[in-house]
Amino acid sequence: MPKARTKYVCQQCGHESPGYYGRCPDCGTWGSMVETVEQSAGPSTARRHGSPSAAGQATRLSDVSSDGGHRIPVGIDEFSRVLGGGLVPGSLVLVGGDPGIGKSTLLLQASTLHSATQGTVLYVSAEESPQQIKLRAERLNVVPEDLLVLGETDMNQIVTQIEQMTPSLVVIDSIQTVFLPDLQSAAGSVAQVRECTSRFMQFAKRSGIPVMIVGHVTKEGTIAGPRVLEHMVDAVLYLEGDRYHQYRVLRAVKNRFGSTDEVGVFEMTDGGMREVVNPSQAFLQERSGNAAGSAVAVPLEGSRPILVEVQALTTATSYGNPRRTATGFDLNRLQMLIAVLQQRVGYNLGMQDIFVNVVGGLRVAEPAVDLGVIAAIGSSHAGRPVERDTVFIGEVGLSGELRSVSQLDRRLNEAQKMGFKRAIIPATTTRGPSDRFQDIELHRVATAQEAIEAGLSAPSRSR
Repeated sequence: MPKARTKYVCQQCGHESPGYYGRCPDCGTWGSMVETVEQSAGPSTARRHGSPSAAGQATRLSDVSSDGGHRIPVGIDEFSRVLGGGLVPGSLVLVGGDPGIGKSTLLLQASTLHSATQGTVLYVSAEESPQQIKLRAERLNVVPEDLLVLGETDMNQIVTQIEQMTPSLVVIDSIQTVFLPDLQSAAGSVAQVRECTSRFMQFAKRSGIPVMIVGHVTKEGTIAGPRVLEHMVDAVLYLEGDRYHQYRVLRAVKNRFGSTDEVGVFEMTDGGMREVVNPSQAFLQERSGNAAGSAVAVPLEGSRPILVEVQALTTATSYGNPRRTATGFDLNRLQMLIAVLQQRVGYNLGMQDIFVNVVGGLRVAEPAVDLGVIAAIGSSHAGRPVERDTVFIGEVGLSGELRSVSQLDRRLNEAQKMGFKRAIIPATTTRGPSDRFQDIELHRVATAQEAIEAGLSAPSRSR
């Protein structure tokens, strides 16, 4: 049995040391020494470094079989959409999100549905006890027979149990609480997280069993632990949303087996996560049509256009420095759009507090929402509501000009299905066949000022 040896390796220059240093003796970088376990040379090591096996030899790409790439359905369509159609055998998926956002609830529901069609699922609960998992399952009204729960944090014990059970899916909740006894550092440290993830990756590739692990996030919203953690896994999913809103968005930031453009929309209810089949209708259901400062934009989340309501409020500031606050929208881009409104449109916003909110807790970053944001700000500043049946699609440039956006047809088709009659789009759009959209009027404008004037209702009609 090869003996494990602990060493410390600098993540910047690769310097190795038998003891820990706060500062690397070689390159001088602070906090870069990471604990690593190294197996001493033994029979298995000799085989690994000896003569190459058939599996280690180079193969012509044309001779490589593409079999084994079939998808395993998760049981939740929105989840499968984000994964690219389902789980790939032997894949390692990392799911992250803020505390209380619903990661464990979503994975418990997915495990339940998966066990009903694919066989036994092992849910390793390293944070909660099996009794807590049972209480959550009863609250969600899902207590399947083929869902096994293991309350364990020892990495060696977890792998032993998995190999004995050979389940169809393994869920680890969470990776920050699993530890390897060979390492002296505490659970959740950089060395522990990296080494445990590496073991799960090797097991998944060797056995063909997909593994899903839950990861904590930092205060900046990124996965806690070493950055290499996201490089090791096959897919990284983020569950986003405001915990005080009912809607959640599952987004892929990495996917080796599919696109990273797809998103899944869920609604948090008393019975768990419920799929939102029509996100546009959900985000617009509480919209008021006669209030100033509200506009509808059409961002593209993956291949799915979603209509969202953008609200804005402008008010005279009580302090020397006006406030600019954005919820669900990039603050730096909001500052740029405010500068465009001041310099190109002529709005006096220098002493105005401006608040922008994307209703429903959705975060949008696409430039196609620019036109909706300036329309909402212009509506609030002028005290005139936007025409209720109007949508805004377009990017705003620094000169106040409007720029075309991609896949305009899909956005217009979604707006038409939701009953909107007018769409304000950039005049530079070369394509946009009006023959295909008989129920929606395409109003082409060249500048931000023209777009605001075209979208606001007349003063006599706003009363």
